[in-house]
Amino acid sequence: MADDAVDRIVQQWHTERPEVDVSPMAVIGRIGRAASVLDKRIQAVLSEFGLQSGEFDLIATLRRAGAPYRLTVGQLLDSAMVTSGAVTHRLNRLTDKGLIEREIDPSNRRVVIVQLTPAGVAAVDAALPAHVANEETLLRSLNSDERSQLADLLKRLLLDLG
Repeated sequence: MADDAVDRIVQQWHTERPEVDVSPMAVIGRIGRAASVLDKRIQAVLSEFGLQSGEFDLIATLRRAGAPYRLTVGQLLDSAMVTSGAVTHRLNRLTDKGLIEREIDPSNRRVVIVQLTPAGVAAVDAALPAHVANEETLLRSLNSDERSQLADLLKRLLLDLG
């Protein structure tokens, strides 16, 4: 297997500071680089549907919730890995696009309910096959056993990181 940029970085540190074990850089560096590449390539496909990745994540969360495709903002925040401000900004854009509607919960006026519009359901349903096909392409260098192993290892890491 050919060397990559991370190999070169690790080797440079071994040369300059041989007393420091920089082996964690091999994993962390590659996770970071992979995340950056994956984000760009995923965004490229979603933009064909007029969506940003974060917008797709929110409307996909609503779609996965099942009919009537409604969740509270708090429930959406629990599934998002961003701040409440970022979710609010995404919800504003999705409202402007006509993909969601927001309403105050009549039983608790402090709770906002978000619901997919028919256009929102159509947008998720249109983008999903292309999104999954893109993910399949992005993982083409790994066989099914390797994908499963990588998924398990990343899950263990993420659970440990909290």
